[in-house]
Amino acid sequence: MNENHLETREVTRLVIAMVGRISQIDESPGTVLLDASGVPVPEVSDFFRTMLASGASFSSLRSYGMALLRWWRFLAAVGVPWQRAGRIEARDFVLWMRLVGPTGRGSGYAPATINHALAVVKMFYTDRAALGEGPLVNPVPEASGRDGQRLQAHHNPMQPYRPGPRAPFRQKLPELVPRSLPDRKFDELFAAMRSDRDRALLAFYVSTGARAAELLGVTTALIDPGEQRIGVHRKGSGRLQWLPASADAFVWLRLYEEQADRPDGQSALWLTRRQPIRALTYSAVRRMLQRANATLGTGWTLHDLRHTAAQRMIDDPGLSLSDVQWVLGHAHLTTTQLYLRPREDEVVARVLDHHRGRSERPAPPILPGGVSYRAEDLDALLGGGGRG
Repeated sequence: MNENHLETREVTRLVIAMVGRISQIDESPGTVLLDASGVPVPEVSDFFRTMLASGASFSSLRSYGMALLRWWRFLAAVGVPWQRAGRIEARDFVLWMRLVGPTGRGSGYAPATINHALAVVKMFYTDRAALGEGPLVNPVPEASGRDGQRLQAHHNPMQPYRPGPRAPFRQKLPELVPRSLPDRKFDELFAAMRSDRDRALLAFYVSTGARAAELLGVTTALIDPGEQRIGVHRKGSGRLQWLPASADAFVWLRLYEEQADRPDGQSALWLTRRQPIRALTYSAVRRMLQRANATLGTGWTLHDLRHTAAQRMIDDPGLSLSDVQWVLGHAHLTTTQLYLRPREDEVVARVLDHHRGRSERPAPPILPGGVSYRAEDLDALLGGGGRG
């Protein structure tokens, strides 16, 4: 199984055993990768500490850990220790993610997930190489120019960046088209909610544009009904930002709080409805939305609510693009510009209106000999147009 040949490994039919897992601990770094025997991998823990020292958030470590867990499981399946992994292993890792995926049924991972995994694996080996560990050559290659130099290494800051070729093994990302709910569809989804808590959640998601985890992390101290704002800790940076919300959202919040059985000392705003009362989790909210989807026969996600909030703000001429960027917490304006692209159904409706308008326009009269005149020319010639 440790032959460096795709034919020998049969990667396209390789089912990875679910060995190892990601675990949260109280000590530094907070997140660890456990091997098959349940022991933390020290090299990965050390890498996580480096990431924390470099400014990464604690929540990002879990994302890094899931990527490295896939890599660890793949190496265990092909019988190669991490210190001896090379380009062949990285190539076959990508093939497995593309063609097989987590279930072994050929579904595969999304291109963005594959690229993220490659980026994390590359960072891990770069960190190990700085300490004199691991292979001499990083298993994950980077894009290079014709002369073998790193692209944009000597870029003139006065000139715009020109995208170069993708690095080997990186996947081409599909064009991102935001998924937002039309008003009628949102009203149907809102009506399918089973409690005031769920209605309040939906109203805050669609009026603040907050990410799912950001809104779930709100505490009772971060609610300001007088100013009609809530405070969320932004993903990645963790900084506190106060976001404006709709008046309807605060009405539903008041109804929810009147019914909530809040234990003493519980500061989380969103709580479960059943005993034991505890902070609402992402999985529980996703399940809430799945029940509504099952009733309606739809497939909306929590992130679609963020897209809906963004699209509503973009469509408002009173808000600038930079206003929407600030509310959504985008680091780059180019990310917010994705919402400027019209939805397919909107484009189709406008083009159909265009065709209907042309079909209803009266055709110009055709005179003997095939000569035709425009209606406005004939009107001017014959003294029409309402002139006496």
